[in-house]
Amino acid sequence: MTQPQALAPHPVRPFTGRHMALVMTGFFGVVIAVNVLLANLAVSTFSGTVVENSYVASQGFNGLLRTARAERMLGWQLGIARAASGAVRFTLGDASGRPLRGAAVSARADHPLGAKAPVVMTPREVAPGVYEAALPAGRWHVAVEVRAQGHVWHAEDDAL
Repeated sequence: MTQPQALAPHPVRPFTGRHMALVMTGFFGVVIAVNVLLANLAVSTFSGTVVENSYVASQGFNGLLRTARAERMLGWQLGIARAASGAVRFTLGDASGRPLRGAAVSARADHPLGAKAPVVMTPREVAPGVYEAALPAGRWHVAVEVRAQGHVWHAEDDAL
């Protein structure tokens, strides 16, 4: 029986300061690159601004509450849906459920996160209490203003 041959030892490279410098540079390079990427994505997707000046916005808050209370007392109702034609259909009714006819309706559609430009619409009445306007496909937050019977009424919906 023959004796197994011993493997020749491989020279072991010592871990030098140069190796440590490369490891540290690589580590911090990855950390900084990830931070820059995430900061860029955060800033480019949502500004975080809800109002420009919170103090000025707070001064009109009680007036907004009074207006909202008066609008709620009207009892008007709004339904928003896509029509078969692809247009947006606004169905308006009064407190007793009767169609709200002859109203001046205006609407503004904003895309969530500002991905698309806002769309201003002036829906026209196509049937008693039913108003339609064109709006591109997609997800939209719609704010509606209705002027009828001497009142101004506002509503918002994320139905689209």
